Formats: sequence, structure tokens, C-alpha cells
Amino acid sequence: MVTVYDVANRAGVSIATVSRALNDRSRISAETRRRVIEIAHELGYEPNDVARSLVGKSTQTIALLLPDITNPYFPELVKGVQTITDQRGHLLLLCHNADDEEKALQDLVTLRRKQVDGVILVAGALSGERFAEAAAGLPVVVMDREIALPHTALVAVDHRDGARKATEYLLSLGHRRIAHVTGPPQLSVTAARRAGWEDALRAAGFPPDERLIVPGNFLEDGGWTAGRELLAREIDFSAVFTANDLTAIGLLAMFTEHGIPVPQQVSVVGFDGIHLAAYTSPTLTTVAQPIFALGQRAADLLLDQLEAAEAETAEPPSPTVHLLDTTLVVRDSTARPGSAEVAHD
Repeated sequence: MVTVYDVANRAGVSIATVSRALNDRSRISAETRRRVIEIAHELGYEPNDVARSLVGKSTQTIALLLPDITNPYFPELVKGVQTITDQRGHLLLLCHNADDEEKALQDLVTLRRKQVDGVILVAGALSGERFAEAAAGLPVVVMDREIALPHTALVAVDHRDGARKATEYLLSLGHRRIAHVTGPPQLSVTAARRAGWEDALRAAGFPPDERLIVPGNFLEDGGWTAGRELLAREIDFSAVFTANDLTAIGLLAMFTEHGIPVPQQVSVVGFDGIHLAAYTSPTLTTVAQPIFALGQRAADLLLDQLEAAEAETAEPPSPTVHLLDTTLVVRDSTARPGSAEVAHD
């Protein structure tokens, strides 16, 4: 088997120079790097990842911690992350904690034992303080949901602005009584999306009515239950902005069961832009996140950080926020208000 020593001997350079050339590090000339790579190819040299991890203390492995892999939003996020890790020669490990803080912390302990190089975290109901303590010294990038972690980059969309877009669109159609089904109360995105709904209503001169706010859980059953609660309150509304698409899908099912036509009698807007939103009946108007691109950006940020550390060019980390744009996708679940608003069963 061809070794790094064979490549170094043929090229007439040190083993350290071969390592820098094959790992695309600085401190060697472009000509030396080109010659070393050509010789490695000629000899059929293949890097030994185990040896590299022992010498360089890198396993070429990162982990992605998710709260809910069953939500169609997250597989698209995983695809974005894995596209980058594949391109850049890293293995991706996936941990699903189902918003269980103890499980997430135990996963982190296991990952450190496995010597992962870094972690991408989608925070659910996790304590930033406890997670920061468990992850001390391990590079972390936070994605989608904000959590209090010092010196950590966040990759997300402007959830408040996206919710504002959705509500402003409903207002532009002529809706004035716009209900809102929230997400889980402990999540930062829930507060941000509710704030965007409130911003748009206030700017249009319609103070938010607390009676039109119904709690949800980001799942279909939460949307169905929230719809029943809205009907039971016997309060007028002609449109509903839901905190995510799964909630909207459950709400659509509830309206169908109760003979309430969408959008003829009530309009519905979701948030996320999952692929299923294009196949509901009626198709769902939604605020689409660039889900795949979010995963790619988070992976690039983490891997750039790791490579800078390996090359010893890393600066002290500072918290940065990378916000990607949302897009309002108008489909068949929204229209101008009908002749009668929904009041009750």
C-alpha cells in the first residue's frame, strides 16, 4: 500500500509538506502543492483517515442535532447540510432528540466521546446554559431556532418579517379579522412569528385581538385542535395565519370536516414552504423558507471554522447572525373575503 512516506520520497519534500498539500493548507507554494498532488495520483495514494485523525485530532465528522425528524421541514434541512459535508469530505451524524433536553445533552456527551469535530444544532426546548456547558470547547453553529450560546453563529430567516409578509398579504386582500395559531410557547420562532402578525395588524390600524390567538404545537393535530377552539369561541374571523405549514394542514382538514370552504369562507396561510404545501386541497399559501440553503450555509460556516482552526488561522469566534430571505408563495388557500365571516359551527 502506498503511504505518505512514498509520496514524500518521490516528491523530495517532507511528510509535513505532503500533508499540507493534500489538505489544501497554506504555507506552501502553489507549484509544490500541484507537484505533490500529481505524484500522489500517479502512485495511487489514498489518505488513511484513521491515521489522519490520530495525528491531526480530526475525525472528519460533524453532527446535526434535530428536535423532530418527522416534520417534513427537517429532512430538507438535512439534505442541505449533507450536500456540503459530502462535497467537503466529511461524514454527517444525525441525532434526533424530540425536544428532550436530557436526550440532547446525552447525545452531546456521546458525540464528544466519538470525537466529532463540530456540531450543528437546531434548538428545540433546550437550555442554552446547560448546552453551552456540555459543548464547551466544541465548535457549534446554531440553525433556524435561536438559543443563548456564546460565540456561536446563527443561520436562520427573519421569522418576524416573514410573518409580517403573510399578514400584510391577507390585509391587502381585504381581511381584517385575522386569527393566528401559534407554535410551542418555549420556542423563539413562535414569539417572532406572533410578533410579525401583530406588527402588520398594528401598522394597518387593527390592534391584535387576543381572542383570535390560539396555541398550537407545530403539528397537524395542533392545527385541527386550534381550529376547533376558534370555532368554539364564536368570534368572527375571515382568515388564519398559522405558525407553520403542518399546523395549516391540520386546520384545512378541520375546516373540510365542518363544511367550511377554503378560501371561499376563510383564507389560510402557513409558514415554512414544505413540499407538501403544494399538494394540499386547496394548495397552501405559505411563507417559504430557503430550507435547503439554510442547511448548506450552516454546514459551510462550521466547516470553514474547522479548517481555519486546523490551519491555525482562526480568529477568536464571535457571535454572528446570517439571515436568509423568505418568500411569500401564493396558492389557492387565500382569496378576498367571502360574503360571511366564520363565527362558529
